[in-house]
Amino acid sequence: MPADPQPLTSLSLGTTATVAEIKVPPENKARLLEMGLLVGTPVELVRFAPLGDPVEIKVRGYHLTLRKHEAEQIWVRPR
Repeated sequence: MPADPQPLTSLSLGTTATVAEIKVPPENKARLLEMGLLVGTPVELVRFAPLGDPVEIKVRGYHLTLRKHEAEQIWVRPR
C-alpha cells in the first residue's frame, strides 16, 4: 500500500519519493512544470541550506533548488 502524501520538506535527506500533488499557486506552478517537476515524477531530497532555505532536490537527473515555502507545497509519496 503506498504511503500517504506528505510535504517534500518532511522527507529525510537522501530519501526518494514520487510527486503526488503540487499545491503551488498557478502563477508559480508553470515554472515548476517547465523544469520537469510533474505529478508522478521521482524526486530525491538532497539537502537543506544551513538555515533551512533553500531546499535542493534531484529531479530527472539534475539538481533543482527551491524556496522552502515552495517545497512545502509539493506533496510526495516516499518510495
